[in-house]
Amino acid sequence: MSKTTIAVLHGGRSGEHEVSLRSAASIMDGLRDVGHYEVLPVFISREGIWTLEGVRVAILPEPGVGGLYVLEGEKAGEVIPVDVVFPVLHGTYGEDGTVQGLLELARIPYVGAGVPGSAIGMDKILMKAGLLAAGLPVGPYLWFTVADWEENKKQLLKQIEEELAFPCFVKPANLGSSVGISKAYDSAQLEKAINEALQYDRRVLVEKMLTGCEIECSVLGNDRPEASVPGEIIPCNDFYDYSAKYLDDNSGLEIPAKLAPETIKKVREMAVQTFIALDCAGLGRVDFFVDEKTGEMWIIEINTLPGFTSISMYPKLWEASGISFNELLQKLVKLALERFSQKERLKTTFDPS
Repeated sequence: MSKTTIAVLHGGRSGEHEVSLRSAASIMDGLRDVGHYEVLPVFISREGIWTLEGVRVAILPEPGVGGLYVLEGEKAGEVIPVDVVFPVLHGTYGEDGTVQGLLELARIPYVGAGVPGSAIGMDKILMKAGLLAAGLPVGPYLWFTVADWEENKKQLLKQIEEELAFPCFVKPANLGSSVGISKAYDSAQLEKAINEALQYDRRVLVEKMLTGCEIECSVLGNDRPEASVPGEIIPCNDFYDYSAKYLDDNSGLEIPAKLAPETIKKVREMAVQTFIALDCAGLGRVDFFVDEKTGEMWIIEINTLPGFTSISMYPKLWEASGISFNELLQKLVKLALERFSQKERLKTTFDPS
């Protein structure tokens, strides 16, 4: 039986470049362990150069023969056929719809959400607007552009303090893995945090600090997605920042989360509702703040390409739900092919005659 060829895109032009390398290594090991996949490790440098085993390649958008076009060396001009692309590209230029748009043009199946789901899931401001439109709960927040900040700094600082109070969280509108995110306890820290966030995006999101525990729930599927058991993050730092996630290795995970059965049911339902409302596909991890004392629950965000090492929350939650790491990878490849088949049946032209 011929093997399915999977191009694993990793690295990328993102602040999450290193996280991508870790996730991709685990995914490629898992795919090779399965046995019936041919894995092509496509590395994307911080400058955006694509290489396969050190040779420059590019996506060829050609119906029927889409794949990797070899740009140099002895095989320059050849096309390496690709059955599925697994874009393990966290953050901008990978998780935000840009690569997904390229793959749509090339008509190559790929794992994960499409262009709109990826773009909205990455943009925290648009994501909150979409969730509110769907009647789903998000915490109080404000957002503004770099131009707003430069013209009305004092007014914005006052507005944030009056409407959100301290402490509050400051985030770039796009990015993930807590890159560029700060917790501000006073006006001086707030100003510093905003300037830090503006190094990564032209828009900034400021959120009110919410009470309760941080809960994460994994989602898997296309039109009929399912949710895993939820887990709780117990950060070793003041909040679940980049160091707590990837460097300190002291944060605690409670899987499954010690929540009341009715709360678990609500978390899982809301995770699926979030996934559907934002038009996601394949995989996603929805993060919440849950306050069981008051019964309140808020959606923090969805990650459409969450961390995927063997110790990352997304696969660990599915493992606790009865799906192993390698089985999860197989399901994601199958979902990518299923979704591509659905889209290929749609009309793309109109003949009025």
